[in-house]
Amino acid sequence: MTKTALVLQHVHFEDLGSFLEPLLAAGYSIRYSSVGDADFCSGDPLAPDLLVVLGGPVGVYEEEAYPFLAAQRAFLAARVASRSPTIGVCLGAQLIASALGARVFPSGIKEIGFSRLTLTDAGRSSPLRHLDGVDVLHWHGDTYTLPSGAANLASSALVEQQAFALGRNILGLQFHPEAETDQRFERWLVGHAAELAAAKIDPAALRLEAQKHGKALKDAAALMLRDWLAAAGIAR
Repeated sequence: MTKTALVLQHVHFEDLGSFLEPLLAAGYSIRYSSVGDADFCSGDPLAPDLLVVLGGPVGVYEEEAYPFLAAQRAFLAARVASRSPTIGVCLGAQLIASALGARVFPSGIKEIGFSRLTLTDAGRSSPLRHLDGVDVLHWHGDTYTLPSGAANLASSALVEQQAFALGRNILGLQFHPEAETDQRFERWLVGHAAELAAAKIDPAALRLEAQKHGKALKDAAALMLRDWLAAAGIAR
């Protein structure tokens, strides 16, 4: 029987990326629901076998400017309360943390570029072990406090909270293991051009980093996702 994955998307160029192949291989039927769609965050939040919440350039705390955030957090609160399998990436991780009662706030820095994680003991015994020694893509300015009952899995040189797990079914990833770093990475550079300019980050240098680290990141991300699906009991 085909399993279903609902993907909540905030900007068109931040998609499943390298997560797509492992999900298809695991037998998932994938449906995107994007900001601006009439059915965004509607329906039964417990219905999909898997929920994936992607990134975006807004803050969880900006509900007045972006009212969809309140509805999305309510959708997620119901989902995570039931411990239904859920993955959040960047903004998605922050939304999950917020739905679990944690605080999301500006970190005071822009962490953009490729660097390695430092895994905690919990991280080394989790599917994130595949990312040990791999340069991952960071692209954020916000961070979160660790949700009650969750385990911190990783940190970076700049930001302590880089990944958390609540049991085997809830996973938040502050970084971007899913980002495609081939020619499709150009969509990120153009889509975030104003942010890169404001942070004085050279897109040419970032492009070279993506070319250097992309293959290793894609392979490690696929192994991480495969093992997480298996641990959550929702693999083929």
